[in-house]
Amino acid sequence: MPESMLLAASAGVVAGALAVGVVLLLRRLVVAQRELGTDAEQATYQTLHLASRAAKHVRGGFDGADAARAGRSLRTMLGCESLALVDPAGLVTVEGDDDVRAIAGELAQAAQAAGKPHVQRRITLGATETDAVAAPILVGDRSAGAIVAFASPVRAGLVRATGEVASWVASQVELGELDASRAALAEAEVRALRAQISPHFIYNALNAIASFINTDPAKARELVLEFADFTRYSFRRHGDFTTVAEELRSIDSYLELERARFGDRLRVTLQVAPEVLSTVVPFLSIQPLVENAVRHGLEAKEGGGRITITAADSGAFAEISVEDDGVGIDPVVLEEVLAGGSPGEHVGLRNVDARLRQVYGEEHGLVVETNVGAGTLVRMRVPKSQPGPNPNAPTTALDGSRAR
Repeated sequence: MPESMLLAASAGVVAGALAVGVVLLLRRLVVAQRELGTDAEQATYQTLHLASRAAKHVRGGFDGADAARAGRSLRTMLGCESLALVDPAGLVTVEGDDDVRAIAGELAQAAQAAGKPHVQRRITLGATETDAVAAPILVGDRSAGAIVAFASPVRAGLVRATGEVASWVASQVELGELDASRAALAEAEVRALRAQISPHFIYNALNAIASFINTDPAKARELVLEFADFTRYSFRRHGDFTTVAEELRSIDSYLELERARFGDRLRVTLQVAPEVLSTVVPFLSIQPLVENAVRHGLEAKEGGGRITITAADSGAFAEISVEDDGVGIDPVVLEEVLAGGSPGEHVGLRNVDARLRQVYGEEHGLVVETNVGAGTLVRMRVPKSQPGPNPNAPTTALDGSRAR
């Protein structure tokens, strides 16, 4: 066969192989595209992904590094050339061309004053022109800033999209403020518990210690150490959570001080499953229940009585109860207390109930069984899978040892 015919045949084979390879490659690309979903599904996923990335950076307000990170995601989401986030004080954070910074502040003011999106066309930036749309970020009746998107040109779709994104950012800012309010409320509730502990218990504890100084100095010294441990734990400044073990350690110090006052009139039974010692619970959630049992259950009962503290393992939950055989509570009064009435009465019960519901949900409030003359049983049921306590919080060894 002539050489020219051989070359032609070889070229044909190569061309055929290339054609087959291209077909296979295209088929693989089509299959891969189908696995990623339709164009609409991919667009939806991309939008949700960008919104998720931006959310954590706008909840605390948008300034500094957080505003810059949020701006990158929002700019991609809107598909604009540049994007500016303007906070209530007029601070401008720009994602894109820095030349738009000055005009962004002016457009944000106009949008906030109007309370609706504001479009400005043919804005001169150096040797070029561009358009912009500014949308106010409205949280309730107040403005929390504005979003300004630059594009050439600004079409109706971008105007609507910028308004929707501004509304979404407003909802995230509002959620962030709600989180901050909840944290402040939780801190206020803990302060209320500390205020409850301070005047009544401290006065009685110091009187009990003073009564032993002359008659039993060693006992007085031990009570001083228990008092120091209890107050150190109760008035610590950090940590919304603690462990069952730490809470029980504080309760032991509290009860030692109360035994010094009650003597044989106060009897305590403790039943704790080792599996629940590491369970995380809200700070000061068990101790106030014990103090409530002493103050309102046994203190008014002639001859004192018994308190039984139980912490049982129940699969995914820890079930904790504090029971006393004291004077009990009128169910009508108890209902008022848990509803927020009767200020000063059983404030520990109300406070713990509110915090448990806030942290775990309405179904995890306190369950109280009581009646006049029948004693009181208070139960809580908390999930065992909770975030750990603040690593900077003071800890207590499970063997009961403490730093002196």
